Amino acid sequence: MPTESDGVRADAVSPAVVKAADLLAEATRTGVVCPPVRDLLDGGGLETAYAVQQLNVRRGVDAGRRIVGRKIGLTSPAVQRQLGVDQPDFGALFADMAVPDGGEVPVGRLLQPKVEAEVALVLGRDLPERECTIVDVLRAVDFALPALEIVDSRVRNWDISLVDTVADNASCGLYVLGATPVPLTAVDLRTVTMTMTRGGETVSEGTGADCLGSPLTAAVWLASALAQRGDPLRAGDLVLTGALGPMTPAAPGDAFEAHISDLGSVRVRFAEEATETSEGDGK
Repeated sequence: MPTESDGVRADAVSPAVVKAADLLAEATRTGVVCPPVRDLLDGGGLETAYAVQQLNVRRGVDAGRRIVGRKIGLTSPAVQRQLGVDQPDFGALFADMAVPDGGEVPVGRLLQPKVEAEVALVLGRDLPERECTIVDVLRAVDFALPALEIVDSRVRNWDISLVDTVADNASCGLYVLGATPVPLTAVDLRTVTMTMTRGGETVSEGTGADCLGSPLTAAVWLASALAQRGDPLRAGDLVLTGALGPMTPAAPGDAFEAHISDLGSVRVRFAEEATETSEGDGK
């Protein structure tokens, strides 16, 4: 059963929510994928799934992890088709999820990684409005950056429904940010074009309009949703606004680069799997 140390009232979380949260947490700890959690939740809807997410997020905070923002998931029609869902979701971003631009993801850091390119926003003001507007977001954003989100699922074979991915912190994995901030006065996020390559071969393309019509529209949705939950976006928060095109599986040795017009490029590579040496090679 949950305790006060989990960051939620013990009587506010059902045994099913705790069991689902424990299953996902164990998959993260061991690196062994788990079955979908939707059946454990006995037909529970999105609020039940978000309760699972919240429980594991609070456990992370209590263990010393630092929340630095939020991600919006399932904003691209292409990604929605890939996963068989019809609405966005959100999850929490932690500081220890960050990978430097051009950095390397160690083998075994993630379970089933996939990469997608998107626009990141960094806020200079709070967004407490329950009915947030595009003007509110425009005033609040300090700058935009190109980003790669490396999504991951603790659920075996990505066999997920919307309930599964929400419970699994919106399938958060890692993220990579470009290094040069761009003010919104210098870019129209609706018309930006994105090309992502793997090993120099184009694997994903899209535009800002493929993200709920605009990354700013996605940010409005997120700001309103969080404010209505009493947990609004704050100055300094990072917002990953959602994929501009299809996500692409990643394997050891892969190198990805995304270019977003008027924002620049961002890169990441996945470490090669270690090769075992024979006993007779003198090493």
